[in-house]
Order: sequence, then C-alpha cells, then structure tokens
Amino acid sequence: MAGLLDAQPIVLVTGIPAAGKSTVAEALAQRFDRGVHVKGDVFRRMVVSGREEMTAEPSAEAWDQLRLRYRLGAATAEAYHDAGFSVVVQDVVVGEVLEPYVASITRRPLVVVVLAPGTDAVAEREAGRGKTAYRDDMSGIAAMDRGLREATPRIGLWLDTSDQTAEETVDEIVRRGLAEGSVG
Repeated sequence: MAGLLDAQPIVLVTGIPAAGKSTVAEALAQRFDRGVHVKGDVFRRMVVSGREEMTAEPSAEAWDQLRLRYRLGAATAEAYHDAGFSVVVQDVVVGEVLEPYVASITRRPLVVVVLAPGTDAVAEREAGRGKTAYRDDMSGIAAMDRGLREATPRIGLWLDTSDQTAEETVDEIVRRGLAEGSVG
C-alpha cells in the first residue's frame, strides 16, 4: 500500500495562529520528491490597500477577503497538483469555513491535518516567533482555541502537537495522514 509520500496528495494543514502550521507545512513539503508549500497568508499580504483584517467581530469585507484568500489557496494548490507536485497548503481555516474550503479542493487524495496543541504550547510558540498574532494576555489564544475545538468540524487528522517537535509532527503526518486524514 502506498504511503503519503508516494501518493502525490494535497495536504491542508490548519490550526490556530502559532500552532506550528508554517514550520510543519514547510518540513512536510520538503519530504516529497516534488513538493510545494502554499502559504495562505501570502494572499492576504498581497492586498496592499483596502485590506480588512479578520477580528473577533469581522466586517463583511473581511469575510469576503478571507473567502477570496481561501479560493486562491485552493486554486493554487490544485494548479501545482495538476503539474505533478505534492502540495502542502497551510492556512488558518477553523470553524464553519473548514468544510467549504475542503469542498473547494477537488483533487485527490486530499488530506486534512488539524494541528491542535494546548493553549500553553501555543503561548510558548507565540512568544518565540517573530510575528504576533495575539495580544499580550492569554484571552486571544483561549478564544481561538475554543473556536477550533468547539466550532470546527471534526474532519481529517487532528493532532495534539503540544509535546512534539516539528519533525515529530511531520513523522506522524507521514505515518497516519493518508489513512486517517483523507477526505472524500
């Protein structure tokens, strides 16, 4: 039976900010003979004027821009996949938007991986990175974590990566992703 590294998949890696998505997605993409890492945040940063950020109370325009970002991420992943690459697309896709995002990717195999470390691990990772997604207190992390755990459909492979290095997480995705994370 072929494993993840032989399957030419599209792998969607998601989770809350500072869950380790970028690091894990980059390391996973490097494991493939022909691997691509599609970074969803790149599409957000392309908007240099008129960008509406997602907040606790997002505007209609912020939602429109988020959905555009997701469409661009999915289309880019499919274009690379059609050219023969294994693709790891990474973005914050939590809550009710996960199912439509997954449905927008039609190429198979499609593997969904949700990184779900505990809030303490997220806070530690946030403190050690060059960008800031949360305010100084834990309330933002706790709110995002609740949204992930309570409002996100349980599809794909969910991993508590609190006590794992990025390489250990990638090893687990390679080992379990195709069997446990594949979606129809």
